Amino acid sequence: MSNAPTKFLLSGLALLLTLVACQKDTVVDKQVKDQTVETANTAMATSTPEAETERLNAWFNERYEESLQFSPATLTVLGRKDKYDQFDQIGEEASRKQLEWQLNTVKELRANFDYDSLSVAGKESYDLWVFQTEQAKAGMEFMYHGYLFGELGGPEDRFPGFLINFHKVDTESDMQAYNKRISELARAMNQITDMGKISAKKGIRPPQFAFDTAIARASNVITGMPFNGEKDSPLLADAKKKINGLLEAGTIDKAQSTALLDSATQALSKDFQPAYQAYIDWMKAEKPNADEVPQGVSELPSGEDFYNHQLAIYTTLPMTADDVHKLGISEVARIKGEMEAIKDQLKFDGDLIEFFEFVRTDPQFYYPNTDEGREEYLSTTRAFLAEIDKELPKYFGRLPKAGLEVKRVEAFREVDGGAQHYMSGTPDGSRKGVYYVHMSDMSAYSKTDMETVAYHEASPGHHMQISIAQELSGVPIFRTQARFSVYSEGWALYSENLAKEMGQFKDPYMDFGRLTAEMWRAIRLVVDTGLHAKGWSQEQAVQYFFDNSAIPEGAVRSEVRRYITLPGQATSYKIGMLKIQELRAKAKATLGDKFDIRAYHDVVLGAGALPMPLLESRVNTWVAEQKK
Repeated sequence: MSNAPTKFLLSGLALLLTLVACQKDTVVDKQVKDQTVETANTAMATSTPEAETERLNAWFNERYEESLQFSPATLTVLGRKDKYDQFDQIGEEASRKQLEWQLNTVKELRANFDYDSLSVAGKESYDLWVFQTEQAKAGMEFMYHGYLFGELGGPEDRFPGFLINFHKVDTESDMQAYNKRISELARAMNQITDMGKISAKKGIRPPQFAFDTAIARASNVITGMPFNGEKDSPLLADAKKKINGLLEAGTIDKAQSTALLDSATQALSKDFQPAYQAYIDWMKAEKPNADEVPQGVSELPSGEDFYNHQLAIYTTLPMTADDVHKLGISEVARIKGEMEAIKDQLKFDGDLIEFFEFVRTDPQFYYPNTDEGREEYLSTTRAFLAEIDKELPKYFGRLPKAGLEVKRVEAFREVDGGAQHYMSGTPDGSRKGVYYVHMSDMSAYSKTDMETVAYHEASPGHHMQISIAQELSGVPIFRTQARFSVYSEGWALYSENLAKEMGQFKDPYMDFGRLTAEMWRAIRLVVDTGLHAKGWSQEQAVQYFFDNSAIPEGAVRSEVRRYITLPGQATSYKIGMLKIQELRAKAKATLGDKFDIRAYHDVVLGAGALPMPLLESRVNTWVAEQKK
């Protein structure tokens, strides 16, 4: 995920999704208060750091509200109903408008606030705002490099998923807005297709397997009524469900219900289907021009520069591909040693490679591919989370208020071997966070991994971190919604190891699964850089997984396809984890008996997501305060 809250919509669009904007022509001169630098400096000279920071926070909140107006989708994700019948504009013109706005806010920030007059917290917010803008500016050069779709999805499944999961219907007008948004999504899909055509002309296309997956997903969305067949399509089924909810609640009568359903059906037939069909037709026509044998992005025009940019975005650190690759090899060797110890503890008769094969293939480590097997997976996961919830107060002073659901991914966007994932709730708690599980192919998910994934995606991982961030008070609102993959994924991976400290992973096979998950993330450092900077083939990457882990083959192949279509993102997990562990070790060594694990975690989680340099500065400041 990028810094923009709407990144979840189109993870393959990279910079474009960081900069999605609406048609509103934002002119900074209209937004900026009539305040000269001289007046601002006079005010700062007579103000305390706390008062000046309070003024800065008010300014940030005004700017953040302006930024939200660029994205009706983000407003909806946050639980608001502003611009409820609209959707984001997508394309270069819209992106450049928002970037211009961002750059001008930084000019305004520097003109109206003296950095040295702010409190420590104020300086942190100032630095974060500038950092986010600099990332957006650097990415503009690579607007057309990010693949439109890939293993983790694309607009074809995220657009309908947005309506189904985020557009809440409480009133007749909400449903009218829903129907208008069906047409808005059609407009956005046409813009996506136009972007794809421009990228293709520049010689930038995902490999053929990504086309196949995206075509299948898009076809699933427009399969069923009112498009064809007898069963309802996903969106028509959702529209009926929401209309029936209004009818049952007595909010609308039968005539209104019929009118709303007719409107939804027309929007799907006249606008949505043609846009999706055009997208599918374009993909089918373009697929033969794509690589049948996938190659790394270094083979693209300006590909090496693009990959270096991706590493900078996803690590927020000045690491080269060689740095990341060597770090991965080192971590793979270290974790192998810990795996050997568990293998010996279990008295397995064979070497580690043979143990990998045993864990990867033995039926005892898999649930049956049946509804009963899927339900057992879900219920066991819920039990793990209920157990660790009891231990959280011993390690955290700050706990989330938001609720959590564990459920299966919707059928229309489910992928065999797809990565389990988390989707955040609303800041006010009206929508719970959701830990989503792909379950179409249960042979892709080992029982030995499931405990680890639960802690990563839920508590003390993503659900806890993101919920705490959204519930923060006393900081500018934009900080509650900041997203940095190296921070959020680094924290979630750190949480897996923390859960071990908290007394979990009582079964040695589950503990081996924990190490397998950590090994997975170490392998990512090697494989992602191998694919995109060192000329590795897809099969070379797959074999490296087999040689160093017990991960099921289906998951391995899905993972490698993921790295191919989303370069750099997979490196963020291990690098973030190692940085959080490093900062903890340094703090503990410096503070000795004064070190408090609960306080450390509250410092790390207490300001929202941060790039690694700002997180390090924050922890160092806390350590210095504790030493006094």
